[in-house]
Amino acid sequence: MKYVLVTGGVVSGLGKGVTASSIGVVLKACGLRVTSIKIDPYLNTDAGTMSPFEHGEVFVLDDGGEVDLDLGNYERFLDITLTKENNITTGKIYQSVLDKERKGDFLGKTVQVVPHITDAIKERIESVAHVPVDGKEGPADVCVIELGGTVGDIESMPFIEALRQLFFSVGHDNFCLIHVSLIPVLGVVGEQKTKPTQHSVRELRALGLTPHLLACRSAQPLLDNTKQKLSQFCHVPAANILSIHDVPNIWHIPLLLRNQNAHHSILKQLDLLSIATPPDLEAWTRMAETFDNLTDSVRIAMVGKYVGLTDSYLSVVKALLHACIACSLKPSIDWIAASDLEDDSVKSAPEAHAAAWKTLRNAECVLVPGGFGDRGVSGMILAAKYARENNVPYLGICLGMQISVIEYARSVLGFERANSAEFDKETHNPVVIFMPEGSRTHMGSTMRLGSRRTLFQTTDCVTSKLYCNAQSVDERHRHRYEVNPDMIEVLEEAGLKFVGKDETGKRMEVLELPGHPFYVGVQFHPEFKSRPGKPSAPFLGLILSAKGQLEAYLNRHQNGS
Repeated sequence: MKYVLVTGGVVSGLGKGVTASSIGVVLKACGLRVTSIKIDPYLNTDAGTMSPFEHGEVFVLDDGGEVDLDLGNYERFLDITLTKENNITTGKIYQSVLDKERKGDFLGKTVQVVPHITDAIKERIESVAHVPVDGKEGPADVCVIELGGTVGDIESMPFIEALRQLFFSVGHDNFCLIHVSLIPVLGVVGEQKTKPTQHSVRELRALGLTPHLLACRSAQPLLDNTKQKLSQFCHVPAANILSIHDVPNIWHIPLLLRNQNAHHSILKQLDLLSIATPPDLEAWTRMAETFDNLTDSVRIAMVGKYVGLTDSYLSVVKALLHACIACSLKPSIDWIAASDLEDDSVKSAPEAHAAAWKTLRNAECVLVPGGFGDRGVSGMILAAKYARENNVPYLGICLGMQISVIEYARSVLGFERANSAEFDKETHNPVVIFMPEGSRTHMGSTMRLGSRRTLFQTTDCVTSKLYCNAQSVDERHRHRYEVNPDMIEVLEEAGLKFVGKDETGKRMEVLELPGHPFYVGVQFHPEFKSRPGKPSAPFLGLILSAKGQLEAYLNRHQNGS
C-alpha cells in the first residue's frame, strides 16, 4: 500500500480536504485506484452530536456513519463509497484501547500513549486502507490520508507520532507527505511572506516528518523567488512547491495540480511512474470550464436554521450546483433564516422580516433542508405554505418534508394545532411522531441512519420519473421522527400523496402534491449521493421546474433514456 499524507500548517480552514480530494482525482486520472482516510483529532467518537455551527454539516455514509464533511468531498470528487471506518477520531482510538484494557488484553502492562495509542492508530490506518471503496475487488493502489487540524496542535500529537512510525515501517518509497500551508501577502508591502510556512515546516520536521511537497495557499500564483526561498529554507525541491491559488471554482484545483506536474512528483516519490499513465482529465476540464462560462442563473430560496454558516448545508449546496450545471444554469442561492419569516420577528427585527419575505417572493423555487429542534419551524411552515399556495416549486428534505405535512394538516385539514411530537409533545394532532427504533435518552447513533430502500407506490409520479422510472431507490437517512402512519389516510383524502414508502409500508419516504408544478418532500437526504455529472433526481426536478422545463424533460426521458 502506498500512502499520501496531507497535513496543514499556519492556520486551519486552508482547504486541506479539497487539496486531498484533488490529489486523489489526479492520481485516479493516472489510472490508479484511490481510497481516502480523514483523521479528526477531536475526542468525539464521530461527528453525529456536533453542532453544524461549530463543525459544518454532518455527512452521512451508506453504512450509517456520521462523519466529517471532508468525507463528502472525497466521495463527490472520487466517486467512491466510503465507510464510517474511513473517519478516524481520537474518541474511536481511545475507546478501542480502553475497551482492550478493560478486557485484560494488555496482560497487566501500563497502557500509554506510546506505544499503545500510536499502535492502535497505525493498525486502524493500515486495516482501513486495504478496504476497497470503488466497487472493485482487492485493495486500492494509494491511500490519501488527511490529518485534521494544524501541525503543533496538542491533540494531534499522537497521530503525528503514529504517522512518523508508519512512514518508517512502510519505507521511503511507500510514503509521500504533502504539507498545505499559507503564503500571506501583507497589504502595505504586497510581498508574499514565507516565514509562517518556514516555521510550520520546521515544527513538522522537529516531530520527525519532512514534507516531500508543499501545497501553498495564496490569493495569487506563487512568484518564482517565493518558491526559491521556500525551497531553500524548507528543504523541498522548487519543482515540488505547488501554487494552490484562488480559482473561480474548486473543480480547477485538480487541473492546477496537473498543470504543475504534481502527479509526477507524487508518483516519483511513491515509485509508481512505471505503472501510472498520463492523467486523463478531459471530462474534469470540461466540467470546470462549463461552470465558468455559465451566464443564466436560477434564484433558489434556502430557508433553514443554520444559514449563518454555509458549510452547515455543504452537500445541499453541492447538489444544487450539480443539478444547475446539468440544466446549464448557475445557482443563485438566497439564504433565509427561517426565524426571520416568523410573525414574531415583525416587532423584534422588522427590517430582517421584510427582507426575508422580499427574498422569498423573488425566488424561483424554495428549498427547506434538514435540521433538529424547534427554532425557526414556524418560519419554515410559512415558507412551505407560500410555495404551495403560489405554485412555487418546493423541495423539502427530511425536516422540510415533515414541515410540508404539518403545514398541509393545518391549512387544508383545519387542524390548527397539528404539529410534530418533536416540537409539541402534547399536540392533539401529531402528524409527525417519534420513530420507534430510536432511543429517547442517548443522542449519538440512535437515529435511522444510512442507506435505506424506498419503494415507489406507482411509477406514474414525478419523483419516480426523475429517478428514470425506478420502482425503488436507495438513499441515505438521518432522522428520529416520521410522518404519523395513522394520519396518512386523511392526508391523502385531502390531496397529499405519499408516493414513496419503506419496505414495511409504514414509513413515508416521498410525498407529492398533484396539480402543483413541483411540490415534493423526501424523508431521506438525496444530497449525500449527488455527484458532479450525476445530479440527484429531486434537486434536478426542483431546478427544472423553477425554469418551467420539468414537463419537457420528463417527456424526453419517459423511456428511461
